[in-house]
Amino acid sequence: MAHNDPTDTGGLFIGRRPGTARVHYASPPDAGTPRRRRIDRGVAMFVFAVETLVCLSLWGPQPTAWLWVGSQVDYHTGSVSLGIVVAFVGMLGTLMLTLVLAVRLDAIWKVVRRAAGYDQREGALARIFMVTAIVAALAFGFWFLILEGPAPTLAPQ
Repeated sequence: MAHNDPTDTGGLFIGRRPGTARVHYASPPDAGTPRRRRIDRGVAMFVFAVETLVCLSLWGPQPTAWLWVGSQVDYHTGSVSLGIVVAFVGMLGTLMLTLVLAVRLDAIWKVVRRAAGYDQREGALARIFMVTAIVAALAFGFWFLILEGPAPTLAPQ
């Protein structure tokens, strides 16, 4: 296919598509005083920890809470379907809100890291999400296979 094809150029120019040029960052951040950098480092660690806890809540507390709410709806209405729908919609809603919160925390973390004197260009949300998913999967696997699964029934008594 030709390099001047409208699908390559956005139909406007021959060359790079509009809005896809490389991002040019401003000059490196001002280092600030050592005391200010320590404070910014501490704030960045705090925001990182909160972001990690928010992501961890996606893998256990939130689904468990919505399953409990769904069971209460089932108990009070006598409708299993309504309980399942409430739990499912609630889980999806809080998942979306939690991800919005995590993205905002990640943006704050990047700004605070730059204020602390680091050349921070990328966020940590993708890595945090991946690590929390792995930790949650390992914890669930241990609970399911060792603590509550077939292992206790197979063990000699």
